[in-house]
Amino acid sequence: MTKLLTLEEWCARNYSDKPPTIQTLQRWARSGRIYPVPEKHGREYRVTENAIYINPKDFSLAKKIVQDPALSPLMEKVIHGHGKAPKKV
Repeated sequence: MTKLLTLEEWCARNYSDKPPTIQTLQRWARSGRIYPVPEKHGREYRVTENAIYINPKDFSLAKKIVQDPALSPLMEKVIHGHGKAPKKV
């Protein structure tokens, strides 16, 4: 299971100089500019460690995400059908 970070923790890891304000981070989370999409836990948003900011005007990043998606182990099992097959009755 991947570790979820608060927006402030994620910001500290990704922006060393002149980090965005918490209001900006929350706006990015609401408008879908962070991928994978942040989850709202109570009053704060949580993001995965490998989350990235998506500039809506930069199409090269969108192409990169489509070409090289990092799938979770659960999604790998769902897509590729690994694991136990259900019993037929």
